[in-house]
Amino acid sequence: MILAKQKSDILGTLASTLCLVHCMATPFIFIAQAGSAICCHTPPTWWKFMDYFFLILSFFAIYWSTKTTSIKWIKPMLWISWFTLLFVLLNEKMGLFPLAEAVIYVPALALIFLHLYNKKYCNCNTDKCCVDER
Repeated sequence: MILAKQKSDILGTLASTLCLVHCMATPFIFIAQAGSAICCHTPPTWWKFMDYFFLILSFFAIYWSTKTTSIKWIKPMLWISWFTLLFVLLNEKMGLFPLAEAVIYVPALALIFLHLYNKKYCNCNTDKCCVDER
């Protein structure tokens, strides 16, 4: 857990990238399933719950990153991106508003970029070294 707190931007980048790959792979899996008559018509349950797994993982990565960053605008941008991702995922599951499938890529890419930016410009060796420096 301590390693995850110290490397939260790496964890966040990894989780967001895997989420993006998961989102990009889903249409191809549906195409492959459509060509196969022996499989079911819906994605496996474990595949659908990966959305929530990545969302929870990215929540903790953002939580830990915002506790140690010195860049003030990163904190709200990380949370805005996460809540946007949450909204898009919940909207997709419940069908509240018609949104293009590609909308989910925007918050995922934003989280990747923000975590990489934070990692580059906030190089901390301790848990609290970046807080209130700027």
